Amino acid sequence: MQQPANKKALVAVDLGAQSCRVSLLRRGRGAPELRIAYRFPNGPISEGKNLRWDIRRIFAGVVEGLRACAASAPEGIASVAIDGWGVDYARLDAGGQLVGNPFCYRDERNISAMNEVYSRISADRLYELTGIQHLPFNTIFQLHADARAGIDPQSRWLHLPEYIAHLLGGDPVAEFTNATHTQLVALETRDWCEEIFSAAQLSLAAAPKIAATGTIVGKIRHELNRLPELGDTALIVPACHDTASAIAAIPASGDDWAFVSSGTWSLVGVVLDVPNISGDAKRMNFTNLGGAGGKSCFLKNVNGMWLLQQCMECWTRTGQAWSVEELIRSCERLPAPQMLFDVDDPVLMLPGDMHGKINKQMEAAGFPAFAMNERDIPRMANAIFHSLAKRYADLLAAVSRITGKQLTRLFVVGGGSKNAYLNRLTAERSGLEVIAGPSECATIGNFAIQLAATESGGANSSGVTAERVTHYAEMLAAQTVNSEM
Repeated sequence: MQQPANKKALVAVDLGAQSCRVSLLRRGRGAPELRIAYRFPNGPISEGKNLRWDIRRIFAGVVEGLRACAASAPEGIASVAIDGWGVDYARLDAGGQLVGNPFCYRDERNISAMNEVYSRISADRLYELTGIQHLPFNTIFQLHADARAGIDPQSRWLHLPEYIAHLLGGDPVAEFTNATHTQLVALETRDWCEEIFSAAQLSLAAAPKIAATGTIVGKIRHELNRLPELGDTALIVPACHDTASAIAAIPASGDDWAFVSSGTWSLVGVVLDVPNISGDAKRMNFTNLGGAGGKSCFLKNVNGMWLLQQCMECWTRTGQAWSVEELIRSCERLPAPQMLFDVDDPVLMLPGDMHGKINKQMEAAGFPAFAMNERDIPRMANAIFHSLAKRYADLLAAVSRITGKQLTRLFVVGGGSKNAYLNRLTAERSGLEVIAGPSECATIGNFAIQLAATESGGANSSGVTAERVTHYAEMLAAQTVNSEM
């Protein structure tokens, strides 16, 4: 006998640039039980001179994760929702087939494309229309790079979370939070901006319909639906941009808090009721990412743990293999570094020889380079942590000034929330109470949005409400914060 829908399990898929997770939420007995059912590695691959994503391997991992969830949930699975990093997309031909592996946002082709778009529509005008920060990997520049490379501008495109949902049977859509990160959505209408599409010589017909956060976009029609647990499973678009899902997971009320979503990137900001495109916001290149319930996530990208991850790859290749935990323990015994560096230098955004790139900054400032040995590796890691903490504190002060919020609390969520040393440095520099949230916050936000979409009357054409999402985030946080899933 089938369980009622509200007793069935839910599945959240979180696509990460380095690791992907498929998580299961079961609700049949007492408190919700939330755990990671399947995890698989990810990373860009080289195809000629380009960086791309092996999308078939990613989809295969998602399918395996769904099979694992089905095997653990005999009560059945009510819904599946997928979030992931933004801006990247799959292109489809007239028959709906994939046109090559999707490009990775770190591919160098985007820089010249950005400059060409700016020759057609000014950076100031783009910001005025969209409120989105200028970054070379925004979807607008990637689509323009496609056209320059001879890819048919009429070929449809779907962001990667929505594309995976489409492969499972969902309608082809662009979920609102993900759509805003393209720098192609007008602030006023919350729809695709015809002026920008025309200026950038992009096809409006190739863009998918924008769907509100929490929309049910279909049911699983993939062969997975032969499994009885997945035979009647709805596909929901959560906040498909993983940052928006992570922020939705923060169980906070009031107007005195900010966030750092800390992972490969660090996203530093606050939640607003309406976007802020003031002169200071534009000058400092803050973004207004769409948020769950129609909120605006006013934030700025910071080059986060990518810096340490890239350095660790350099060190490992020379036989100096360190774990993050070992580096933190060593850093805790070190004094503050004499020199801090610009973590957001554009050179540090690109892969390759991060140790050498940071050393060039040190030498340019008149400081000796760090050697690649047991003494200097922890010292470089310490410089990274202190430089990140300073950048966070500077941005938080700017956020408070621009928005008028009197901040007292800072929620650090994501994988970096477990770095107690960096949290302490951030607290010392910012003067805020730092509260470490769940490391798998995007997953928790994903589940909160699914619950808001399916419980208590569910979502309407405008999507889920922020209040309902916060309600379910608080319920899930009470079960998962300070524990591993």
